[in-house]
Amino acid sequence: MDNTKTILSIIAILLTFIGYMPYIRDTLRKKTTPHIYTWFIWGLVTTIAYGLQVSAGAGVGSWVTLAIAIICFFIFALGMRNGKKDIAKSDTVFFILSFIALFLWLILSKPVLSVILVSSIDMLGFVPTIRKSWNKPYSETLFSYELNFFRHGLSVLALQQYSIVTWLYPVTWVVANGLFSIMLIIRRKQVDR
Repeated sequence: MDNTKTILSIIAILLTFIGYMPYIRDTLRKKTTPHIYTWFIWGLVTTIAYGLQVSAGAGVGSWVTLAIAIICFFIFALGMRNGKKDIAKSDTVFFILSFIALFLWLILSKPVLSVILVSSIDMLGFVPTIRKSWNKPYSETLFSYELNFFRHGLSVLALQQYSIVTWLYPVTWVVANGLFSIMLIIRRKQVDR
């Protein structure tokens, strides 16, 4: 079974990089405009989620989360040049909450509370991108989110230990990417009318 989980994890990692290539390309072409605060928050909390998964025995299934954290910080760096930089007060609140999640895990040894907070922060950190994309549905690369839906599903299957600490974060992203993809499809149809 470990070989199967390793293979699923490697496939999910490859899909991570494949899925973000169009996003990175579109960002470099200034077609996609990542919201820098969203991507920084995602990078930070994904790194925390990775640490939580490793500490709870997620094994090879956590590799996907690490790959995502690296890409989030890379897109944040690209966004510093080509992205949206409008930062709302709520964005700063989410940033502060990510440090509270880190505190809960590292200082108070409350990994379940930390993963709940990290997953919640990630979803709240998505708000600037959702807000931007509602008004400009072509400002995001739909393919990346559709593939992320599938990839996160594979990462759940690749987990070597199942507990709320290991599965909550990727399952949250399965749901978020699926719903965001549907929103983009619907909004694009509405805009095209």
